[in-house]
Order: sequence, then structure tokens, then C-alpha cells
Amino acid sequence: MSYALSTSWNAARFSEGAKVIEEIKKAGFNEVELSFNLTPKIIKGILRLAQKKEIKVVSLHNYCPIPKGLSREFALPDVYSLSSINEEERKTAVYFSKKSIDSCVKFKARVLVLHCGYVEIVDHTRRLIELYLNKDTAEFTLIKNTLRQNRQAQAKEYLMQAIKSLEELNGHAEKSGVFLGIENRFYAHEIPSYEEVGIILSYFKNKNIFYWHDTGHAQVMESLGFVNHACDFLKAYGAKLIGMHIHDVKFCRDHLAPLKGDLDFSLLAPYITDKTIKVIEAHAPATLEEIMQARQYLGKILG
Repeated sequence: MSYALSTSWNAARFSEGAKVIEEIKKAGFNEVELSFNLTPKIIKGILRLAQKKEIKVVSLHNYCPIPKGLSREFALPDVYSLSSINEEERKTAVYFSKKSIDSCVKFKARVLVLHCGYVEIVDHTRRLIELYLNKDTAEFTLIKNTLRQNRQAQAKEYLMQAIKSLEELNGHAEKSGVFLGIENRFYAHEIPSYEEVGIILSYFKNKNIFYWHDTGHAQVMESLGFVNHACDFLKAYGAKLIGMHIHDVKFCRDHLAPLKGDLDFSLLAPYITDKTIKVIEAHAPATLEEIMQARQYLGKILG
């Protein structure tokens, strides 16, 4: 059972694709996910290696490459929101997402991982994380309940905009032979919530849209009390699981290399098949040694 490593681990330190892949291969990986912070120049360099079969690209993370006119610093996955009620922004998000699907075709990558936008309210997830060790306090409860109520009051309009965008992207993906992975999110105001994952998957039944599980995001949602258990996502939507981002969490700090936090990764085993794309998505400052240890550990407990 193979594992890929996301370029989110090291790409920020390089301006050439060959350098990014050289370090990833040094860590023992022959498969990679291309993250959202890659320039066209880096993409071209990696494409040359992929065409020579020196590396296999299994998935891409929207937007890839970064949208024209943006610097790497500002080219985040939600720089243009697929759920925006501003039609110009939503159409821009769809346009560049289609470009990412086209990139998948060039790399013969199976899946494009998508963020589906957000509900445009003031989000207090970071404040809740600050209060995490004192989450039994009245302040924590008030902030969480207020955030939940504000989101519920306004979510429908934004969710429908996200579905409108996904309809357009699904059509392009079907023509291109690419699957779309809808990722569970870190911030409470983002789409989809736990319930919204089910709404989207039901709406696009028998289409090219599947569920993409992020271990760290799910755990943070559990820790802050927005879901009962991190594995609830997998229990409910595991039948539509196409891939996952695997990283560890310590006190709501995510994107740690597995073994550097508190997650029990053995809980993933019942939901993983030979077809599940498995991407280690540790970020800096994870070291080369930590990445190599994580890969060996996951291989032992998950196959």
C-alpha cells in the first residue's frame, strides 16, 4: 500500500520543481500530491519529471498552479471562494478550478482536492483554539454557540452557491476523467460542515464528486465540540471516500508529522482500501527524519 507526500511540506523553500521532488524522493516517496502554492515554473519542472516517470503525481490540491496575477504568499485555496454570493468571484473560482482539473489531466493525476468556500460570517475558530485548554468555561461555550448559530442562520445561500460551482466543475471533471475530492475543513465557518458533506454527496450521487478526509481537520472539529468523534466523518461517508490527508494534531495544532501528536491512526484502517489515495500532509518545520519515520509507522499500522 503506497503513500504520497504533499509538496506543502517543502515547496515554499524552492523555486524549481526538480529541487522540490529531489527532496521528496530523498524521503523515500515515489508518489506526490501537488499542493496549492506552486508557480507555473515549478509545475513545468515537475511535469518534466512525471513525463519521464521519475515521480508519480496522484492528486492535486486546488488551486494548482497558483492563479495568474497572484503571488505564492496570497494564493491560498480560498483566495477565490466557490461559495461566494458575489458572482464575479464565484465564476473566477470556477475558472481557476477548471484550470486545476486541466493540470490533473497533464499529470495523469486521479483527483483534484477542493475547498468549497465558506459562509461569510466572522469566524472565531482561532479564539476557540486559544481557549481550548479551558473549554469548560462560559466564554468558550458562548463563542462556540454564537458561531454555530450565526453560521446556521446564513449557511444555506452559500451552500447553494457552492453546489452551483460544483455542478460546473463536475461537468468539466467528467469530460476530463478526473475525480473531485471534497475536503472536510478546519475553520467552523468553512464549507462543508459535517452535515454539508452528506448534502453535497447526496446531490452529486453517481457523479465524479467524492469525499476527501483530512485527519487533522476532523480532530480539531472534535476537540472544539463541533462533531462528537473525528471518525464520524469516515463512518458516515467512508463509502464515498477517495483519499485522505494524513497528519497529526497536538492541542489543536495540526499538520504535524504522524507520531508528533496524539492521533490514533489505526482508527483509519477499516476505511482504507487499495484504491484510497493516502497523502502525508505534514508542514514545515517537520524534518526529513520525521517524515521518513511517519511513513514507516503508517506502513506498519495501515499496510
